[in-house]
Amino acid sequence: MPSDPSTAALELRGLTKHFGDKVAVHDLSLTVPTGSFYGLVGPNGAGKTTTLSMATGLLRPDAGHSLIHGVDLWQHPLEAKRLVGNLSDGVKLFDRLTGEQLVTYNGLLFGMARDTVAERVADLLRLLDLESAAGTLVVDYSAGMTKKIALACALIHAPRLLVLDEPFESVDPVSAANIRDMLTDYVRGGGTVIVSSHVMDLVQRMCDHVAVVSAGRVLAAGTVDEVRGESSLEDRFVELVGGRHHAEGPEWLRHS
Repeated sequence: MPSDPSTAALELRGLTKHFGDKVAVHDLSLTVPTGSFYGLVGPNGAGKTTTLSMATGLLRPDAGHSLIHGVDLWQHPLEAKRLVGNLSDGVKLFDRLTGEQLVTYNGLLFGMARDTVAERVADLLRLLDLESAAGTLVVDYSAGMTKKIALACALIHAPRLLVLDEPFESVDPVSAANIRDMLTDYVRGGGTVIVSSHVMDLVQRMCDHVAVVSAGRVLAAGTVDEVRGESSLEDRFVELVGGRHHAEGPEWLRHS
């Protein structure tokens, strides 16, 4: 089904999550336009992973709603989850399967025909440079290979929305370039990508929209040009989030 550009790919309304006395996400609202390459940036502990986990059904919010192409995730979870591919940071994989078996298993879970799954698995392993590791157990993969096989699992059912939490962490530069090309082509073909990162240069080069999150709140959101204004995205990010120390380093670190 083609994407309807008039419906947001993802709409978050008042998401809130507490862990004991700690407020991880507070009344967070965000609209991700269909066909956008959207960056979610923030310092460590800003609530990015918690937000994306609630947005995709991995974590139930204390309050608020997540709509994926207009489908309320928590009222119609099966319908909504068919529309999204999710690479979540830190979620365990079935790593006693080979890479090929793991991606095949994920495709079959979505009810796809076995022949279609086999064809797509072969394509993804080739595109992600994992053909030589297809028969290797995922538990024996490097951190970068594990990230790539998780991306293959997120892509196998050709979702309309991809939600990627730190997808380039531990990935080598060549693979990262190939993944960026694949994601850019995916967006060009009508898909929508949300990528979380704290690497401003990466987001500024890849994304057309960005939201800055800190302490579980959205500080700024819009197109990259709107958010950064006259400065670089990194400078604008530091200005919004704070925390830059201008004091000189300690005396014991100086050698002259």
